[in-house]
Amino acid sequence: MARIYQAPTMGEAHVRAALVSARGMADLLVHRVGSWGQAHGDGLWYITRDKQEATAWVHFCSIGMAEVRIFFVDNYSEAGWRNASHRLRGRFG
Repeated sequence: MARIYQAPTMGEAHVRAALVSARGMADLLVHRVGSWGQAHGDGLWYITRDKQEATAWVHFCSIGMAEVRIFFVDNYSEAGWRNASHRLRGRFG
């Protein structure tokens, strides 16, 4: 389950991510879900405000500092890695 906490500082984050404006620039396509039960794998994220219940703490930063580039999609079926060999694969869920 990908339960994501948005870390306010880079120092406390597990992963640095950049939001990109085009699907073709992304490493990971993400769909936000409304409950824990719907979160699955790396591509279906449940965003939580409680860092203790999160599986990954993510800090959103510039593309130059990011370890992964994220693009939010509207459908469950589109969510997932575009690059199957990315080093962070399996890290969010």
